[in-house]
Amino acid sequence: MFNNSSKIMFIFILMMSTMITISSNSWLSTWMGLEINLLSFIPLMSDNNLMSNEASLKYFLTQTLASSILLFSMIMLMYKINFMDQMNNFMKMMMMSALLMKTGAAPFHFWFPTVMEGLNWMNSLILMTWQKIAPLMLISYLNIKFMMFWSIILSIMIGALSGLNQTSLRKLMTFSSINHLGWMLMSMYSNESLWITYFLFYSFLSFNLIYLFNMFKLFHINQLFMLFFFNKTLKFSLFLNLLSLGGLPPFLGFIPKWLTIQYLSINNQLFMLTLMIIMTLLTLYFYLRLCYTAFMLNYFENNWIYNMNWNNFLMKIYLFMSFISTFGMFIISLIYYLI
Repeated sequence: MFNNSSKIMFIFILMMSTMITISSNSWLSTWMGLEINLLSFIPLMSDNNLMSNEASLKYFLTQTLASSILLFSMIMLMYKINFMDQMNNFMKMMMMSALLMKTGAAPFHFWFPTVMEGLNWMNSLILMTWQKIAPLMLISYLNIKFMMFWSIILSIMIGALSGLNQTSLRKLMTFSSINHLGWMLMSMYSNESLWITYFLFYSFLSFNLIYLFNMFKLFHINQLFMLFFFNKTLKFSLFLNLLSLGGLPPFLGFIPKWLTIQYLSINNQLFMLTLMIIMTLLTLYFYLRLCYTAFMLNYFENNWIYNMNWNNFLMKIYLFMSFISTFGMFIISLIYYLI
């Protein structure tokens, strides 16, 4: 991606358009930022094959629909003097649904898995992380509790249940992203700034996994088992990163979930807390399903001879990030204790 000068330009425009959206003081300029963001991401998606072209077309049509609804409801809100309060609330709900569609949150997630399946790993990472910043920031401005509540429940349930029967790693990461999006919306529901912390942790852990998937061009579950015969360290670091993304307590990925659980328990939202923990256990199940056979001592592995260059700079970066992902919670707890 970074070898092509035009793609570097589009990445720069992509970043600048997000900054325009989150720093705007009017709805119309936020809409303009979202449109620039859409039109700069589509050239990055096209990868000269049918799958990526189909994915970019689906992404364009869905985002255009969401942008049209957003613009229509913005214009209608500008004439709010002539409308009743009930009409204004309806327009705000339309804006909220358009923004939820842009993020890929349930029940507006229909486009997300099919688009992800047609992208390479670096584009998938951008779609899962950077492309969510602007819509989530706008959702936090609107903060319509009723719609957020139902979107949280559906995102957590669909993200957990739909990931159970997947063999594609991209779809697995997609439904994991929808589940995490439910947690982000819940952290936004509880505390306005907590979702940013959750998002930063999630972005780091996703980057950590996708970095390795991209390095070895892994796209399906069976490729994971066939790769790491002579690389036990790499195998363990990969699966510990998966468990960290799932939010298993000793790892770094548990910290944002811990903070959200704490806020929920303080606010006495015990029903949501119970439902979210049960559904997160299901996501942990499909991560553990990946790890179980690899961690078994008597698991038969194909004898592929793959020479790993441990002196490679990229590999050292990955191992360092894996160390942070695995022991980050201990390090943060120790620093907090010493301070």
